Amino acid sequence: MSGSNLVAMNEDGIRAKMEEAVTAVRSDVSSIRTGRATPALVADIIVDAYGGTTRLKIVELASIATPDPRTLIISPWDKSITYEIKKAIETANIGLTPMADGEAIRINLPSLTAEDRRNYVKLLSQKLENGKIMIRRVRQEAMEEVHKLFEKKEFGEDEKFQREERVQKITDEMVNKIEEIGKLKEAELTQV
Repeated sequence: MSGSNLVAMNEDGIRAKMEEAVTAVRSDVSSIRTGRATPALVADIIVDAYGGTTRLKIVELASIATPDPRTLIISPWDKSITYEIKKAIETANIGLTPMADGEAIRINLPSLTAEDRRNYVKLLSQKLENGKIMIRRVRQEAMEEVHKLFEKKEFGEDEKFQREERVQKITDEMVNKIEEIGKLKEAELTQV
């Protein structure tokens, strides 16, 4: 395998690992309440369905609708697990109070107070920083690999600097993606 193919393969691997971090952050951030009903608030909650024999996400067990900005309606495809879904939402401890009528589960979202909004912005900052840490960890591993290959004299100093620059460029791109996710979510959070 030639040196440039090795670099391309490594860059693709680095980019893929960093994209995983961005995807994880996007998913994690989507579960933060903004005062508006969105299926993402409950979609990934795990339900011990059918007496605990099956563990599935709510999105795999029901349709989730938002008839208005403050209401979620979860309609299980199998009505016999309605109570189990309700219990999973309560157990998730995300500040939502589900009400079940046997057919569907209704969740009315209370308006967020100014203090709630500040707390959610802090939580958002933590989640974004965790994502950046994951990306920096991938960057560190990649830089260590470049350094090892350089020490083994697989390539010269110019190539080492070029590889480090490419790793840093990918890192900056991914950190910018995370910051963009944060800006959009913070705008949602601060909107009254």
